[in-house]
Amino acid sequence: MAPIHHSWNFNIDRFLNPLIPPPPWNHIPYPIAYWFGFRKTKPQGTGNLMPIFWAFLGVFGAIAMIEAVGKHVASFPPHHVPLIVGSFGAAAVLEFYAIESPLAQPRNAISGQVISAIIGCAVGKLFLLSDNFEDIKWLGGALACASATAMMALTKTVHPPAGATALLAVVDPTLIQVGWFLIPVMLLGCTLMLGAALLINNIERQFPVYWWSPEDVRQPNSMFRRRSSKKKAKETESKPEDASSGEGDARYVSDVEANAAAETELEKEDTIYAADIIIKPGQVIVPEHVYLTQEEQQYLETISKRL
Repeated sequence: MAPIHHSWNFNIDRFLNPLIPPPPWNHIPYPIAYWFGFRKTKPQGTGNLMPIFWAFLGVFGAIAMIEAVGKHVASFPPHHVPLIVGSFGAAAVLEFYAIESPLAQPRNAISGQVISAIIGCAVGKLFLLSDNFEDIKWLGGALACASATAMMALTKTVHPPAGATALLAVVDPTLIQVGWFLIPVMLLGCTLMLGAALLINNIERQFPVYWWSPEDVRQPNSMFRRRSSKKKAKETESKPEDASSGEGDARYVSDVEANAAAETELEKEDTIYAADIIIKPGQVIVPEHVYLTQEEQQYLETISKRL
């Protein structure tokens, strides 16, 4: 028997999605919504060379813009802000090349970085209380990176470059001097990079695939479900009518026959699709015995939205 903790699950979108307004694309002129990733038809393929070309332009432009803006922000020099935080390099690769990855979408790219900056600064300030900070900051860096990863996973904002942000906030001497000011620095950089991504990536491709979640924000977890023949069979069961009359007997027999037919059909479907993952427009059906990580689920959901 599997340990009880193997059945523990937490999905923050179950609580957040009903509070998030649906995308406003139907209320925005299409030429404007186009540059925010909205498409009326499925985007055409561009081969593999053009994405590399646009990624080169996007990474170059975004990094250069973040550095240029940083050099002209008057409050940066007094707070010892570096030319650019190193984690933006990895973020640029995701947001301009792997643009269909759930890890590159705005929710992850911005929220993940901000969460990690907060955790990194907090851990750094905590360890700075020690007189032996230089001797133990390696431990603080590990704690910050691990804590940021856990928090991003819980909030569905996993963004690998953000792990570096949390780590650098503790072990990089320059960022230690920046302190809490690192949070607005990261927020500004993420906003500039997102603006560049919307411009470059939507010339021939589509970005983002979604802004918050590939699921219907009005109905949490409405897209992703697992196949369960027993559950479906129970849902199709009808309560028998009173068997005291002939009409009741006829209804009861009819219900029994209908349920038997439904169960037979479900058994056939389960036999055919026992090991299949079914992707339909707006829906993903996964067998109960198949385990998927959060990122894999989001990837399948992204595909279903594009069908």
